[in-house]
This record gives sequence, structure tokens and C-alpha cells, in this order.
Amino acid sequence: MKKNIIILIIVIVLALIGYKFFWGESNISAQEAQAKVQELIDMNPNNSAVIKGTVKEGGLYKVTVEVEGQEFFSYISIDGKKFFPEAIDLEEIKKSQENQPKPEVSTKSDKPVVELFVMSHCPYGTQIEKGILPVLDTLGDKIDFELKFVDYAIHDKVELNEQTQQYCIQKQGKDKLLSYLKCFLEDGDSSRCITQSDIDTSVIQTCINDTNTEFNTLVDYENKSTWTKMNPSSPIFNVHKEDNLKYGIEGSPELIINEEKISAYRDSKSLLSTICSAFNNPPSECETELSSATPAPGFGSGTTENSTDATCN
Repeated sequence: MKKNIIILIIVIVLALIGYKFFWGESNISAQEAQAKVQELIDMNPNNSAVIKGTVKEGGLYKVTVEVEGQEFFSYISIDGKKFFPEAIDLEEIKKSQENQPKPEVSTKSDKPVVELFVMSHCPYGTQIEKGILPVLDTLGDKIDFELKFVDYAIHDKVELNEQTQQYCIQKQGKDKLLSYLKCFLEDGDSSRCITQSDIDTSVIQTCINDTNTEFNTLVDYENKSTWTKMNPSSPIFNVHKEDNLKYGIEGSPELIINEEKISAYRDSKSLLSTICSAFNNPPSECETELSSATPAPGFGSGTTENSTDATCN
């Protein structure tokens, strides 16, 4: 315990005070970098830390410090302007994630039923949508896919309107929906994507009007007493209410495969693997090599090094 406390104190001191010593320096030598760390260590005369060496590594100076037989490392930029209490090896993180077993579906079928529940403007909903689109292109009619929506919206009326529109686009066919989503997920520009996807606006508008009437979407929006009690700032969206209750949907996104709730990774490679685990006999398309990069949350084409199970709720 004492050793861990000493290590923690040194790391915190280096992190909080280090910038004072390093800011504004021109390029420094390894010896100068080591001297600065030694100066910090000497501020606490009661510790037993010993610097074992300083070497240049990956464009930084790596300073090895030993405390009661245990080594830890800190890093200084060669210009002396940036200090890092520790380095994070992104390649090791990536390998660790890749080696983790992918979630599998226990209930098998000849044609898996895949239901994805999202909120249209939830950044984590759009994240998994970007990940699953290449999977849907790959598997095509080998699976039965349907996009569904959480029964409340945390992004106010813009989300209600967009979800109703996507619900109606899907009624025109899965191909229309996928074409629209590929565009919409770029920047959220609905009008541009309607045109680009060659969607019949008159048919869509009729469907939107009928859907709003059937589920009282706009009436309930104006009557805030109907808004969800769990999240009073969120209007309800009842288009898929029964399915929300059936599966216990609690936020966006939620993935259901063969009526089984699955906590899947959000990159295309993992999603393909998870969905293909639901087949009695996986088709050859399941061998397709898709990207293992995790899409960034929100709109846009970026990626993130961090896999996440974050949700909007």
C-alpha cells in the first residue's frame, strides 16, 4: 500500500507541476530531461524514487523511475514543451479488442431477424447505423432487417419528424432506406438526401400525415402531460411502442437478433460476425472482410479508437 501511494504521489506531482518546468524550452537533451524529472523527485525528500535512465523513444524522451523495486515510465517531448505521465499503446488496445470474443446469438434461424432500435439524432445510434450499413449491403436478403425507434425522443421535435420520415421511407423498401441513411449519416441533411435517394416526396408526405394521425405524434408533442415520466423533457414516439415494451428497450441503440437482445460492438466486422452467428448455416457472405474500425459517434465519416457501449437514454 505504501509503495502504491508513493508511486501515485510521484505521478500526480509530475502531472500537475511538470508543465511549469517544460513549457517554453527549446529542444532539450536526454540529460536535461532527466535532470528536470530529478528536480521534481527531489521536491519530496522522503521518497525513495531513483531514476534508472532516460532514452529517446518514438519522438519522446522516456524516463524510467524505480520505486522500491517497481518501475514506471514518464515521457517528455524532445522540445520540452509537453509532459506525459504515461504512454498509452493504441496498437495494444486495438489488438486486445480484436482478441476479445465477439457477442454471439444463441437463437439460430435460417433467416435471422435483425431489429435495430435507435433515436435518429442520437450520436450512438448513428454510430451503430454507420457500422451496420456495410453489413446490410453484404448480407442483403439473407436476413430480415428492420430499423425501429425508441418510444421517446430526447432531441425534441426534429427527432420526431425525422423518425416518422425514416419510418415512411422504409415502407418504400429497404433499398430506399439504406440509400437515404448512407446520405443522412454524412451530415444529417434530410432534404438533400431525399432528393439524392430519388424518393417520392408526395408519397412520403402522405405517409407522414397518416402516421402522425395514427400514433398521435404531434398531438402528444403539444400535450406535455403525455411525455415520458422517466425523462420528462422527452416527447413520446409510439410508432414502435409495443416492440419497445416487448424487448424492454431502454435507449439508443439497442440491437435485437432473433428476438434476443445483443450487446454488439459497433464496427462492421464485429456486427457481421454477430449477425452471422444467428444463422443455422451461415452463408458465404459471412466470410466477407469488412472494416474493424469503429465509426465515430454522430454524423460524419470519422472513426474512433475506442469501442463503446454508450447510449442515449
